[in-house]
Amino acid sequence: MFKNAERKAVPPAVLIASILQFLLGATFVIVAANGARFGRGAQSAAETEVSRQGFPTTVLTRSRIDFGAGRASVVVAVCIGLCLVALAALNLTGNGTGQILSWIVQSLIFVLGCLIMPGEVFLVRGIESTFKKSGDPALRSIDVKALVDAAVGAVPAWSRYVIAARFVLATVGSVLVIVLLMIPSASAHFG
Repeated sequence: MFKNAERKAVPPAVLIASILQFLLGATFVIVAANGARFGRGAQSAAETEVSRQGFPTTVLTRSRIDFGAGRASVVVAVCIGLCLVALAALNLTGNGTGQILSWIVQSLIFVLGCLIMPGEVFLVRGIESTFKKSGDPALRSIDVKALVDAAVGAVPAWSRYVIAARFVLATVGSVLVIVLLMIPSASAHFG
C-alpha cells in the first residue's frame, strides 16, 4: 500500500524555528480573541475613567484611542496567526516553499513588531505621545496612567503577558526564525 519512505529527522534549527512560528501564531489568535471578547469592556472602562476626570468621552474617539478590536482587525490577526502555523508545518515537513515564505513573512512580521506592536506593549507612553502631539491642552491634562489602568483592568490579567510575548516573538523571534532557517543543516532539510 505505502511505499517504504524514510523519515528524515528534523534538524534542531528547523524545529526551533517552527516552534517559534507556532507560538507567534498562537499569540496572534489569542490576542485577537481576547480583543473581540473584552475590547468593548476595556473601551467602556476607559471612557468611564475619562468622564471621571471631567472630560467628554469623545476625546478618545477624536484621538483614535480605541481599546476594542474591530471585526477587520480580528480577521487579519487570525489570518496572520494561521499563516504562521501553516508555515511552521511546511517547514517541519521540509517543504522549500515554507522556508522561502518564512523568510518573507517573518521579515514583514518583524517590521510590524517594530512599528505597530510597541504601542500595544507600552500603552501609557504611546497614548501620552499621541495626546502631546495633538496640541490640545485638555488632552495633555488627562491622567493617562489611570486611563490605561482602567482599560487594562477590564481584561484578564494574563492578556498583558500574551501581548508582551507576541511583541518579543514578532521581533526577536522573527530574527531567530530567519537566521535558523539559513543554517546549513536547515537548508539541507529543504533540499
